Amino acid sequence: MIVRDRPSGFKMFLLLRGSILPRILPSLLATTLIATFVTMTHGDLFSVKITLTTIPFTLIGLPLAIFLGFRNSTAYDRYWEGRKLWGELVHRSRSLTRQCLSLITSAEPVKASLGLSDVRVRIVYRTIAYNHALRLQLRGEPMETELQSLLVASEWQQMQKASNKPDFLMRKMGEDLGACLHARRIDPCLLAAIDTTLSAMTGAAGGCERIKSTPIPFSYTLLLHRTAYLYCFLLPFGLVDTIGFMTPFVVAIVAYTFFGLDALGDEIEEPFGNDANDLPLTAICRTIEINLRESLDDDQIPEPLTPVNFCLT
Repeated sequence: MIVRDRPSGFKMFLLLRGSILPRILPSLLATTLIATFVTMTHGDLFSVKITLTTIPFTLIGLPLAIFLGFRNSTAYDRYWEGRKLWGELVHRSRSLTRQCLSLITSAEPVKASLGLSDVRVRIVYRTIAYNHALRLQLRGEPMETELQSLLVASEWQQMQKASNKPDFLMRKMGEDLGACLHARRIDPCLLAAIDTTLSAMTGAAGGCERIKSTPIPFSYTLLLHRTAYLYCFLLPFGLVDTIGFMTPFVVAIVAYTFFGLDALGDEIEEPFGNDANDLPLTAICRTIEINLRESLDDDQIPEPLTPVNFCLT
């Protein structure tokens, strides 16, 4: 995610970091070259004059702009829903930690030095691992070895074989809480509240998986993609007799707008990747880890992530 103050004046036209321009530059250059060629030949193609007026482009351009805007709104809804789900995970992770530390009884205060043998410490560290595992699963990346220190050895080995690693960790949460119930370390009514928190975290993960596995219908994207490119490639023939040598400039501006909207929709449609405009899942997970480790008075608290070249991953 790009994190920076809004630039002012001429600087805004020179920014490339986070801009969609590098992605559409080849198509934009090709369209501008076609427009330049049409302008130089005055719309003649193999000695045949291609006569087009601005009327068909007006009729097509307006609905095309509307549909591109609608698709981008749909893509942004997916982006914003993904951010809300991860906000829910931040909230529920903190709540789960508070509930376990205050509701599970023990003879001694909880602290990180008790290690994974203490069920409260084990649940808190497993919550950290849960969020990291979900991030890696959504991004299609392998499990990080740093997570091994958050889990007992047998649990780490079992997780490697699980197809859905966050779900596996959540089942382990349930097993530990069930053991606390049988050992009378927690009241059944209070356990129900913790179970609600676990269900909410599972629901948030399921929502993220739904966004990841259900893209915008490809046929809809393909239709808009083809229409936008055909529109921009044919536009010079409709403008050259009216505006003459200014045709390439006008076509370049129109193509930048349509190609940019099309590419931007593609980019934010999948919000869990590593592109500059995707959600900063690594930074969110780091925030959760810091908060949860602080609750245990852990002395191995990592530093918050900061933007690198204005990009927060």
